[in-house]
Amino acid sequence: MSGSMLQHAAFKASISSEVASGLLGGVATEMSGNMLYARSLQGIDIVVSGLGRGSWRGVAGTWEEKSLNSWALARVKELLLSADTVSFPQGTARVIEVSSCTGDATLVTVRKKKRVGYSFEITIKFNGEITSSGEPKNLEGSVKLLEAAYGELDDLQVEVTLKDRTVPANEKSRVSDAIGKSFLPVLRQQLALFEAELEER
Repeated sequence: MSGSMLQHAAFKASISSEVASGLLGGVATEMSGNMLYARSLQGIDIVVSGLGRGSWRGVAGTWEEKSLNSWALARVKELLLSADTVSFPQGTARVIEVSSCTGDATLVTVRKKKRVGYSFEITIKFNGEITSSGEPKNLEGSVKLLEAAYGELDDLQVEVTLKDRTVPANEKSRVSDAIGKSFLPVLRQQLALFEAELEER
């Protein structure tokens, strides 16, 4: 299972726990696989799709999950494409494309209380200019955002890959590190804007 899937499963598990302990109140509950089984005090069996999308309504309250993927994936791409150009000791770089953005964004409502979550794996492409061996050169590459997740931007990590022949082999590691350190705060800022908008959904 990928990191983003694990992050999303953890979010859903926390919701399921809240449903079991809060929403169902005085109802005996038991988890089995992807389903939450509940037995009321009157012996009536109830099944709640605790780890899947859906809803449950009963005398104890309401639980509902809604996918925000259609809006969220498009909005993340827009924000990342509008990120500022970054500078590093050897040159500059800018985002030119979001080549991959996968994962889930979810709104869960429990007893009229809303909770949001997301977990994405994202790859962006960049270009720019670099001075290498005293000469200006074009720069191309990609940055992979590892397990971007709600409320965990301080732990965000990136992997930088430079296009072959863009930078001499003996300089690639140093330049990659510099680009990653320069992009990281800018990408965090854009994802923080996304989180703020997500919380308003």
